[in-house]
Amino acid sequence: MNVSRLIGGRWPPRGETRGGVNLRTLVAIRWLAVIGQAATLLIVHFSLGYALPFGTALLIVAASAAVNVIATLQQPGNTRLADRDVAAYLAFDVFQVAGLLYLTGGLENPFAVLILAPVTVSATILSRPTTIGLCLFTVLAIVLLGLFRWPLPWYQAGFSLPPTYVLGVGIALVLSTLFIAAYTWQVAAEARRLTDALTATQLALSREQQLSAVGALAAAAAHELGSPLGTIAVVARELARDLPEGPWREDVALLESQVARCRTILAELAQRPERNAPFSGIPLSVLVDLAAAPHRQPDVAFHLDRIGPAEPPEPMVPERPELRHALGNLLQNAFQFAEATVSATVSWDAGAARVVIRDDGPGFPPEVLARIGEPYLSGRDTTGESMGLGIFIAETLLARTGAVLAIENAATGGAEITIRWDRRQLEGLEPPP
Repeated sequence: MNVSRLIGGRWPPRGETRGGVNLRTLVAIRWLAVIGQAATLLIVHFSLGYALPFGTALLIVAASAAVNVIATLQQPGNTRLADRDVAAYLAFDVFQVAGLLYLTGGLENPFAVLILAPVTVSATILSRPTTIGLCLFTVLAIVLLGLFRWPLPWYQAGFSLPPTYVLGVGIALVLSTLFIAAYTWQVAAEARRLTDALTATQLALSREQQLSAVGALAAAAAHELGSPLGTIAVVARELARDLPEGPWREDVALLESQVARCRTILAELAQRPERNAPFSGIPLSVLVDLAAAPHRQPDVAFHLDRIGPAEPPEPMVPERPELRHALGNLLQNAFQFAEATVSATVSWDAGAARVVIRDDGPGFPPEVLARIGEPYLSGRDTTGESMGLGIFIAETLLARTGAVLAIENAATGGAEITIRWDRRQLEGLEPPP
């Protein structure tokens, strides 16, 4: 398979990167840190009179400011950073804070708790593996600060905090790193799940609204087209009666047959059979064959294959209008662009049922495949008359039956559409999710 697109179901691609943090946000936070660090150094050195390695400490603060300037110049502020890029920025922040703490007493410095800030940010917005890696890096920095540091210049010469106290501060920081990371990540994960659920609900409501709009349009079209089609049918019959045998009479006969087909389609759209009516179930392969019948072309061969065990037998599905119409749209698209062959493969097992529709046409252009399923998108039409609603309508109708739709270009050429149902949902034993 070359390119794939999953639509309307639960086949999400796995292993996606979380990230997605705005660069402007990280830059703004770092500018606040730079201002706070510089102000603290100035107050401690000049107002309180502590003899710190002031110049070196200011260089470390300046390095953080330089990173901000370089990041701003290289990328626009609204850039969404990937997971690893955000992790690199936060790792630099840990390293920078650790450098400042090394010059100002290490774990004896009361500002040592600020080394936890990058871990907290990571646990809020990044993935679990990235947060674990940053936690380990922070713990390593805390251990090194407990062993190596520039002593604080206390007022009393020779004064230093007991090693036991420094060890306790180090242990507290390590435990705080692990606890804050785990707790914050769990809370953020719950928030992300709620956000995802809200987004999915909004998307479902949006699709229902789109389907309602299309349904209203179809009802209006059926009502408005009834009279013109009747007039065309009457005129076509009169012309067929008056014209002599020949090509013109054949064309009028073709016109009359197409008008009859249009009226049949409008009548089917108006029908609403009971979903659980007795004897309404038919084999899935028969439904596919019925859906393909109106769209077959004399110069395109159609092959229907059935692949499945004897037990359980082929699924018996209710002949629901939306199911037949959706399959018909997809098959019509295949017949329209096929060179010589269209095939449909119906397969099943105890848990699922599948229909795979293939054609030997040119397939979908990559730029169209990336957006396929959107309304008013037409990529394979060569006449300029398509509205691009066929696949959108089919996708929406199939989603109502609990189907998962995958549209892709086959490796051997042509388009390939795979429809998958949970068997119990397809047979009407369970409602779709």
